Amino acid sequence: MTSPSPDALLAELHKAADALSTAMERIPDGGEKAPSTLPGWSRGHLMAHIAGICDALARQVEYGRQGEKVELYDGGVEGRNRAIDLAAGHSLGQHRKDVATALHRVLAAFDALDRDEWKTPIAFRDGVIFDAGLALWRELVIHTADLDAGTGPEVWSREFCSHLFDFLAARLPTESRLVLQPVALPPVTLGAGGSTVVVSGMVTDIAAWLAGRQPSLDSLRATAAGDGTDLPALLPWPSAMPDPK
Repeated sequence: MTSPSPDALLAELHKAADALSTAMERIPDGGEKAPSTLPGWSRGHLMAHIAGICDALARQVEYGRQGEKVELYDGGVEGRNRAIDLAAGHSLGQHRKDVATALHRVLAAFDALDRDEWKTPIAFRDGVIFDAGLALWRELVIHTADLDAGTGPEVWSREFCSHLFDFLAARLPTESRLVLQPVALPPVTLGAGGSTVVVSGMVTDIAAWLAGRQPSLDSLRATAAGDGTDLPALLPWPSAMPDPK
């Protein structure tokens, strides 16, 4: 699987931001208090998180371009959680304003890059600015579905699903081997363990399952040695795993 070029990724970021803004406009008055699809989080919690992660990734780009490395969130994980809790109860109008401001900041940060600057080292996962761009893509697309505001994983692009297959291969236990068989697309093999499970279905359903989300088209089927079986258990999201370094 190949990563998008910086130009292609930048275009995807703008499309994802537009889709998020459209989804937020569909939320009715008072709907910010309703549950998101994430356990324990209202839409208000989720929108506060979206604004926070946009600002956090913007910081990575802004400081990285100056040759500085800073932690992802000002105040670390505790600062992140505190900011979400404090902002979760804001009005829908305030959430829309906060997210719009954060989107403008982070997109402006990526728009300002020249081609070589995408390779600039940053603190985030000990990576480079391009990695922050991929992370923003995931955050915007997946959390738009998590808002439960009219669209779910069924609208995810083939390119985005392919990226998730690559990124989320880290969730596969070492003893396992997955053969993903999206409908009408070539199979993708993840892992090299001795226990093989074939997961077939629509590409968006497979990607949603790998991302820990509810597949929206109800098309998944798992088989082992030709017989039906349960979908295998997956490890935590990669960011929750210990850094290999």
